[in-house]
Amino acid sequence: MNRFLLGGLAVFVMMGIGLFWLQGRAEVEASAPPPSAGASIGPAPLPSADVGDMVGPELPEATELSREQRRFFRYDRDRDKRISRSEMLSTRADAFRKLDKDGNNLLTFEEWAVATVDKFAEADVDRDQYLTPAEFRRTAPPPKPKAKCSC
Repeated sequence: MNRFLLGGLAVFVMMGIGLFWLQGRAEVEASAPPPSAGASIGPAPLPSADVGDMVGPELPEATELSREQRRFFRYDRDRDKRISRSEMLSTRADAFRKLDKDGNNLLTFEEWAVATVDKFAEADVDRDQYLTPAEFRRTAPPPKPKAKCSC
């Protein structure tokens, strides 16, 4: 019963705060200066220029990077041609955050085990707490598409 009374009291307090906040905001808007008489109503016209025969700068050319260079630059975030420890570990941060359920930056065994339990529950289609060979196949990572041409 006390919870209901406290909840009702909290509602009235919040309504009172909202009412005073709205009144204070209305007073600020009412005391705003009036628009000047010389100001035109509506947007000002956009400036225009005659470009004539002007030509912009040349487009940059993309250089062909090797597979290893692309992989290197995926880690080198600040493009200083060196990979720091934090840059190397940054790719793992998202995976760690998914496992860290309570958000305290510490991974307990239980938090780590949740991923395996969730994977098992997703694969167990008939919910009998056992995986058949067909259900176990669902736990495999999706196959990578093979290249059509090896030239």
